Amino acid sequence: MSSDADHHAQIRLIYDGECPLCRNFSQAVRIRQSLGQLQLVNARNRPDIRQMLQQRELDIDKGMVLQLGASWYHGAAALQMLAMISSRSGVFNRLNYWLFKSPGRARLLYPLLRAGRNVLLRLLRITKINQ
Repeated sequence: MSSDADHHAQIRLIYDGECPLCRNFSQAVRIRQSLGQLQLVNARNRPDIRQMLQQRELDIDKGMVLQLGASWYHGAAALQMLAMISSRSGVFNRLNYWLFKSPGRARLLYPLLRAGRNVLLRLLRITKINQ
């Protein structure tokens, strides 16, 4: 007998849990229920995940990582894919979809978001993950 979970791909969002922007975004985003459950992974608490990302040459300090089944998305591509699989319920998710559904717009805006994260981490005296 198979469960509903057997029909869903693993969906993990790997982010910096010490960054207030990253943490709030990760906790606010909702994916369509038909796709399964979004697993949030704080990279700071998971050296095994950080090592796996390094082996895949995905720098968590340069962008969040989304695993969708066997596919991996980093930075702007992760943000754009999250927008595509997100639910449209709530103001945040509708705005997220509208802003980032376009790959070009996601590539344009993501460096600004990452710069904001870096400034915020410096102001809060929080080191980057891979330092």
